[in-house]
Amino acid sequence: MTQAILLKDVEPLGERGDIVDVAPGYLRNYLLPRKLAHTATPASIAEAKRRMEAAEQAKQEAEERAQENAALLSRTVLTISQPAGEDGRLFGSVTAQDVVEAIRQARDLKLDRRRVHLENPIRTTGTHMVTIEVAEGVTASVKTIVTAE
Repeated sequence: MTQAILLKDVEPLGERGDIVDVAPGYLRNYLLPRKLAHTATPASIAEAKRRMEAAEQAKQEAEERAQENAALLSRTVLTISQPAGEDGRLFGSVTAQDVVEAIRQARDLKLDRRRVHLENPIRTTGTHMVTIEVAEGVTASVKTIVTAE
């Protein structure tokens, strides 16, 4: 058996970065020509471990930034002005894009509008809680006050 380091996820063997034992012919005839793996040497194993540690550290830092941004957004109160009638109903509506622009102005955070979870667009004045997915599994509730222009 020969050891190989996977460059991509290979269904029966493992995930990217794994060190696996494979038959020499399988490595030579299938994995190497398709650039799915390369032969494991002591230097390449050390390099793969270093890359995995760096990726793990980057993932942890990104998660910490997401937690900080979620805490910042939870303390944020947005005020959005829209034209409204006498009864408090808006002529238009407040959409996810409007919320993203208000966050960009208030906190200078760039978010994707698809991460703003509104069941329905906001059509009345008043206070509304808007859920925002900052990162995978990290959400924040932002208090949004809609006022009449």
